[in-house]
Order: sequence, then C-alpha cells, then structure tokens
Amino acid sequence: MAFLRLEGVTRTVELPDGARLDILRGVDLEVDVGEHVSIVGRSGSGKSTLLNILGLIDTPTSGRLEFDGVPLEKLRMGARDRRRGRDVGFIFQQFNLLPRRTALENVMTPLLYASGRQFWRRQRLATEMLERVGLGARLSSTPDRLSGGEQQRVAIARALVRGPRLILADEPTGALDVETGASVMALLDGVAEATGAALITITHDPNIAALARRHYRLDQGVLSPVAAVAIAQFASEGVTL
Repeated sequence: MAFLRLEGVTRTVELPDGARLDILRGVDLEVDVGEHVSIVGRSGSGKSTLLNILGLIDTPTSGRLEFDGVPLEKLRMGARDRRRGRDVGFIFQQFNLLPRRTALENVMTPLLYASGRQFWRRQRLATEMLERVGLGARLSSTPDRLSGGEQQRVAIARALVRGPRLILADEPTGALDVETGASVMALLDGVAEATGAALITITHDPNIAALARRHYRLDQGVLSPVAAVAIAQFASEGVTL
C-alpha cells in the first residue's frame, strides 16, 4: 500500500459572479515511503492548490486523500493541524526565516510545538540537524549573515527537524543560482532518502524535476505522468514548464 494516495481529488471554488472554477480535476497520485516525485506546471496550473491539499492546509471538494490507508480529507481542523505538524515538512522558494533569530533558534521553532522528548531535547535535535546539513559552525548566525544557499539549508533543517514522513518542496531552488540550487537539491534528496521520507518537489524547472524518480505534469488542473526522457529533453532545451 502506498504511503500517500490521492484518488479523484477535485477542488472547485465559486466566483463572485456565481460561476464555478475547477482548479483540480480528478487528481490521482500515489507516493511510496522514501520516494521522490516531481510535479511540474506553469503558473495557474493548480500547483499551489495541490500543495495545500497534500500539506493538509486545504481540503478537496471531492475525492480521497489517504496517509497509510487512513482517509484524511474530512479531518476536523484541529486533527488536521496536528497531523500536519507531526508528519509534513514544508520547504519554500522564500526561506521564511525569522530575521532576528539565529540559525539554531529558527530550526528549534517547530519543536516548541512538540511534546515529550522532542520538546525537551529541542536544542540538541536542532543542533544535530544543522550539523547534518553542513551548518554546524553557523549555529549562532542570523539570516542576514548567511548566504542564500545557507539560508535554504537552515530552512531544510527546520522542515526536517521533527522527522516528517512527507516533505513538500515548493520551488525550493527558485531563489538560488544554478550551482547552489543543484547542491541544495542533492542535500534534500539525500536526507529524505536517509530518513525514509516521501519527497514531492513542485516546480516549473525541468532541471529540478529531472532529479526525481517519477515525474508528473499538472496542466489546467489535470495531473498526468511524464516520461523521464521528456523531462530531460525539456531541460536540455531550456524549456520552462
């Protein structure tokens, strides 16, 4: 059984004039533990809406969303928030670090909402995660003293410090140069594989998408598989998806 499963997921909103806008149209997706999947799509294709549903921020209009065979599409808000905090880690294009807090304090932030051993060991856990992403010497540095690549590494450490089972990376290298972006993705892929987390990268960049094992394209709310060779060709031609 797949760790994450979407079946027939739709998302429809009503416009001010009473018309209905179909953002997602019957999305099917399965992701296994430790698997890296990429979803590419242009602006307005529904990527953000799909991300919000995968991350338990939003709920589908219809269809099923399952983690470990457990349906989550109708969870109440409190239960959804707890599940998201425990099982989902987010990495965004904008690093969203607290500007006056050190790298260590930024990574400790999610653990303030943890319980038991995670809460009481929060400084040690945050330190270990920063060391894991190569920033053991920058624990006391604030974001303004870190490079873009280092800030993204802090953001990755913050997303992973609670040991999420699902990592959602939304344009994770969009604010980085090509070389730094490739380094950050290699790090993210390696850590996700080592921890057994499922990784979903949502991007318009075929070079980043090509790093995944399976590839999908979202177009006008419809999710379709894309062959690896097609992604590689898009990347070689410099096509933006």
